[in-house]
Amino acid sequence: MKIFKKILLGLLITFTITIVGGYIYFNKKFTPPENNLTISGTSENIPLRWISNADNPYSALLLPVQIKGVDKTFYMQLDTGSPTTIFYSKSLESIQNIFFPKNNIKDILSNFKIGKMEITSQNFKTLDYGKPLDLKSQDAKNIIGTIGTDLLEKRVIILNFKENTCSFLNEIKENGFHNFEFKKRKILLPARIGNENLKLMYDSGTSGYELITHKETWAKYRIPKANLKIEKGNSWGKTLTIKSSPSNQTILFGDKKLKLNEITYIEGTSKIQNFLMKSSGMTGMLGNKIFLNHVITLDCKNEKFKIE
Repeated sequence: MKIFKKILLGLLITFTITIVGGYIYFNKKFTPPENNLTISGTSENIPLRWISNADNPYSALLLPVQIKGVDKTFYMQLDTGSPTTIFYSKSLESIQNIFFPKNNIKDILSNFKIGKMEITSQNFKTLDYGKPLDLKSQDAKNIIGTIGTDLLEKRVIILNFKENTCSFLNEIKENGFHNFEFKKRKILLPARIGNENLKLMYDSGTSGYELITHKETWAKYRIPKANLKIEKGNSWGKTLTIKSSPSNQTILFGDKKLKLNEITYIEGTSKIQNFLMKSSGMTGMLGNKIFLNHVITLDCKNEKFKIE
């Protein structure tokens, strides 16, 4: 009996250490680096530009940016699922070769502008991604990076999907606003479908989808036996299978009701991603499509939001 108790105690200690150790590991792994952006000025009514494909006219949301010393407009994807602003190294190499053959890439990247707002850092992150510039075509979308929520941590953002504009302000009068969580630079909005309370991450990187969720929730809120739309997606080079189904639900954000016309789940995500999503209590992710014809204001510093 004593041996059994010792074995049980040993297993309990091992299990506890594993859980605590796992928590510390994942907490450290998914805690974003220090925000090293310096922001000066504000910008209002910046025009939004959409990337479309055969299946989805809202597959990505772009903002125009300017690099000092270059009389050209480039674009960066607004990705509220990314905690850090990142540049694509292959696109940067192209900028360097064409405009600054004698300059160091770090010098080129010391700052950039969105309208009148200047973003400066001595340590912009880069990713082995992107492609060379196409300066001949007027319709080319020369995408050089991703704008993350480190910028939203320092400015209030107003995404006006009625007029397809975006503004970055220092502050705003917050009448009729609601609380949300800004955890590890993730935007977690409280919502409700029927009698179920939800915690939904606003990830504009999943732009062309309304609500991406677990398979069980997807099955619960889709229209039974409705036709599926199946697509292949790309997440930083990894191919995923995306299944969307019509829905006839309503999502309540505070006192604002939004119609849920389509619900989606993704096959091919890793076990770690699924575990982290469920263990965080997050029910799903919201793309830009759910907010079309609405205005969403996010004050990440004070954790307040409003949908109009």
